[in-house]
Amino acid sequence: MLNEENSHKIGTLYVVATPIGNYDDLSQRAIATLSQVDLIAAEDTRHTGKLLSHFGIKAKTFALHDHNEKQKAQQIIDQLNQGLNIALVSDAGTPLISDPGYAVVNLCREQGASVTPVPGACAAITAVCCSGLPTDRFQFIGFTPAKSKARQDFFIDAINSSITSIMYESTHRIMASLDDLETALGSEQQVVFAKELTKTFETFFNGTVSELKQFLTDDPTKQRGEIVLMLPGKPKVVDDIPPEARKMLALLEKEMPMKKACGVVAEYFGMKKNALYKTIIEEKE
Repeated sequence: MLNEENSHKIGTLYVVATPIGNYDDLSQRAIATLSQVDLIAAEDTRHTGKLLSHFGIKAKTFALHDHNEKQKAQQIIDQLNQGLNIALVSDAGTPLISDPGYAVVNLCREQGASVTPVPGACAAITAVCCSGLPTDRFQFIGFTPAKSKARQDFFIDAINSSITSIMYESTHRIMASLDDLETALGSEQQVVFAKELTKTFETFFNGTVSELKQFLTDDPTKQRGEIVLMLPGKPKVVDDIPPEARKMLALLEKEMPMKKACGVVAEYFGMKKNALYKTIIEEKE
């Protein structure tokens, strides 16, 4: 249902997530919203037209993409002020997540226009929840850079963040990116590859960089489609262990294995067990 209160005074911009592959993932709320708004701002009107036709939605669309959204932003504000309700969609997934829409939403917020999310699919979240990588903390870092040296630095920054990193890659650049990943982090670096999520040829691959390169070389068709790459973060080493923690560790070490002692101390002092254990072992070497 659209915002009834706003519809009589000022329009609302609805940021609507669309399927990343499987049309059945479009929510009932999204269908209702797209059916009821006055206008739909679409990244590609032809692409969105197919989605709307599938659901029997007849709505007026106009193009809003990287090349025109700054120019269209004020026009959309004016239309909202006239009482029109507008839906913002990208070709697939959640708008603004490496897709157009930032300039419009930002201007809406600056000028006090109403913006409402209609949540749904997002390739980054869909990929990471099935990746097997830690999800207690993660970051989405967008598309990898176009140039080789910048990509290598990008991968190094990602691994050094200490948390799971999610990034997008294009079909025509995936092998070059894996070459740069290997150069930057080594052939044994663990990586998770996902493509064509929710579609017929959905694929996940967990392994080393060298294994992934071989996997994609053996079957070049697997290089095609929408690609998500994910890297685990490098565990942080505890640089500053409190004297009280060291004292407790020394006492416990006499009664139990070092790893278990680190677990007890880490829990008591609110530290990371594996990081503490790694630091102590490195100090003893």
